[in-house]
Amino acid sequence: MRIGEVAEKTGVSVRALRYYEEQELLPACRSAGGHRQYCDTAVPRVRLIQQLYAAGLPSRVVREVLPCVDAGEAHPALLGQLEAERVRIDERVTELLAVRDRLDDVIALTRDPDADCSHLE
Repeated sequence: MRIGEVAEKTGVSVRALRYYEEQELLPACRSAGGHRQYCDTAVPRVRLIQQLYAAGLPSRVVREVLPCVDAGEAHPALLGQLEAERVRIDERVTELLAVRDRLDDVIALTRDPDADCSHLE
């Protein structure tokens, strides 16, 4: 499939897909006319790359993680780093849940100004 198709199916810009290729995250081959061609696995791979980036992993770590995902196992040297990233993500999830709870309180107070929101202080 061509780069525009992958971009459309994933909601990722063509520029980002080119960056993923430069970073050796997304393999592509070239047609006789020089156009990038991607296999059918490109769409789920791009989605995974986006998830890993959204979790805060840098390209260097994503590049190390993708072969582990492909193989279904991680090299022992990488395992410690992945576990540390998981702890960091867990901490971020906890922070985000606390923010969500605060927003829920503000929404409730906005909808009902007489509500008891003394715990907000």
